[in-house]
Amino acid sequence: MEVVSSEYRVKTVLGRLERIIDNENERIGKDRDFDFKVSNAHKSRCLYELTMLFRETDPREIAVNYVEQMHSLKKKLALNVRRVEAHMNAVRAVADLLKNAVREADGDGTYSQEQFLLHSEF
Repeated sequence: MEVVSSEYRVKTVLGRLERIIDNENERIGKDRDFDFKVSNAHKSRCLYELTMLFRETDPREIAVNYVEQMHSLKKKLALNVRRVEAHMNAVRAVADLLKNAVREADGDGTYSQEQFLLHSEF
């Protein structure tokens, strides 16, 4: 009975992890309200649960019982990596644009407060 219960629990957690990744893949770059922190917390929780469940499972059973679900999950994770990387690159590009805009605004011919104080002492 414990084997069936453990197998059910593993499949349930794998399914939950798949849904979390599907949701993330669907919403990255489309939903401004998407919360990476919350999504990562859910993924981490699933991975922790899987680690605990797999500790009690013979590695040969993992390969036999969950191979199809693991292959599906691997494909979805590969897509997830690409989407997260694209998102991070976009965030970096926007941050660089803002940084350059601030730098240009600082160099527009006016004095900063520190520069004004230095020049006003003369």
